[in-house]
Amino acid sequence: MTRIDDTFARLKAEGKKAFVAYMMGGDPDEATSLAVMQGLPGAGVDIIELGMPFTDPMADGPTIQRAGQRALDGGMTMDKVLAMVRAFRKGDATTPIVLMGYYNPIYARGVDRFLSEATEAGIDGLIVVDLPPEEDSELCLPAQAAGMNFIRLATPTTDGKRLPTVLQNTSGFVYYVSITGITGAAAAQAGDVAPEVARIKAASDLPVIVGFGITTPDQAQAIASVADGCVVGSAIVKEIGEGKPVAEVLSFVASLAEGAHRG
Repeated sequence: MTRIDDTFARLKAEGKKAFVAYMMGGDPDEATSLAVMQGLPGAGVDIIELGMPFTDPMADGPTIQRAGQRALDGGMTMDKVLAMVRAFRKGDATTPIVLMGYYNPIYARGVDRFLSEATEAGIDGLIVVDLPPEEDSELCLPAQAAGMNFIRLATPTTDGKRLPTVLQNTSGFVYYVSITGITGAAAAQAGDVAPEVARIKAASDLPVIVGFGITTPDQAQAIASVADGCVVGSAIVKEIGEGKPVAEVLSFVASLAEGAHRG
């Protein structure tokens, strides 16, 4: 059992849906980023999704692309992302942390070294959007052997033939991308999402969390009501990018979490 598994078991017992918050590591700077991260659990966040800044983010829309660039311009590195996690873990040993990003920085570091350091830092899961199931031997299987969840994305274009392959070595939860396209590009619609979530749940016992296109508490509630929870990223990153004080960012996050938990 990982922290992610424990969290979903607790939420199920409480009759609550999960709220997952995405933030970019190091945006707009290390100190502010860590302060936001440390405040997320108190704002109602059940799982933290921490972005690894990368120069060529293919799945991310302009808001998250700019966040990654701000972080890189500020000197953020993989070492510093892992240091953020270690600092967070000094005060919080229970909130799951999922690293989200692309394979290049992991490959450049070396898979064995990366997994060893990430596990030691307190990472619970990985979302690596440019590694398909056909490449599971690269990172997915070694990550699971190291005790980490490997979370896969399913999308509106993941048809019945492809879905079993996507689910094959997925653990922790399934991340359903509610729209076709990039993050922050369109609004998620519960009516469109509900049958897709049902289709995935018919093929897997894993929780299904829906992300992309959720920007308000009402949307969070609507989407969470047809899934096991929801993810909000771009809307939170936008608040950070506008230079809002940490307390204001966390207040916004709390409103989203309250919506999701009502779902």
